[in-house]
Amino acid sequence: MTSAPVAANRDYPQMIAEINRVEPSPRRVRATLAGEQVFDTTSARYVWEVPYYPQYYIPLEDIGAGFLAAQEQEQPTGQGTARLHTLRAGGAVRPGAARVFGQDAIAGVSGTARFDWAALDAWYEEDEQVFVHPRNPYARVDALRSHRHVRASLDGITLADTMAPVLVFETGLPTRYYFDRTDVAFQHLVPSDTRTACPYKGATSEYWSVRVCGQVQDGHQDLAWAYDYPTRQLMPIAGLVAFYTEKVDIDVDGRRLPRPQTHFFAQ
Repeated sequence: MTSAPVAANRDYPQMIAEINRVEPSPRRVRATLAGEQVFDTTSARYVWEVPYYPQYYIPLEDIGAGFLAAQEQEQPTGQGTARLHTLRAGGAVRPGAARVFGQDAIAGVSGTARFDWAALDAWYEEDEQVFVHPRNPYARVDALRSHRHVRASLDGITLADTMAPVLVFETGLPTRYYFDRTDVAFQHLVPSDTRTACPYKGATSEYWSVRVCGQVQDGHQDLAWAYDYPTRQLMPIAGLVAFYTEKVDIDVDGRRLPRPQTHFFAQ
């Protein structure tokens, strides 16, 4: 569910871009730490450090005064030489949380800072919080209500069965099928403490492992999840339960779908 640098696969190629591609972002981008707004910009750059999604690089003039303190250490990167900076805000201290780029940086990056995403408490595009990393402007996620007959099962045991699923189509990933909780056989699910986040859907509220023959077997951990409070665009999935189609059998209108291969489970 989290989006990390991954290898594209044959069945579901990512919407990829050339590494070190730089584009202006049309969105207002802000971030906070310990109750203070560290930066507020309408001039952020998208920079593709990996092919699958960009990072935000923030112009130095849009970073609040006093938040960054230069360290002695310089770091060579694929985008140029960066000086590490400590981030300080509201009593919080994050050493090395920002890399500031000088004149030898690639075009469009000089005079910007690249923040470690997790070093800040929250990031916002316009007025909506964004999780994990920026959304890829060339990717799309749609949640569509349907009346197709969808069944999820594992080792012959029905885990969910519905005539009213919500289908989530996300660029680069297999279709995900979301079930109303009344259509899920929770006697086969065991709650898990796992929580993840997605730039497009938000933060998960629950995870479940699958119990077969009275126990959770190896490889059956954390196969189902729910977003009780997804992002506005994905509200149709609020409170619904989905399963990893890589590990669970899915039948749609009576036809068994092949299990896809994705980066979520190493082969």
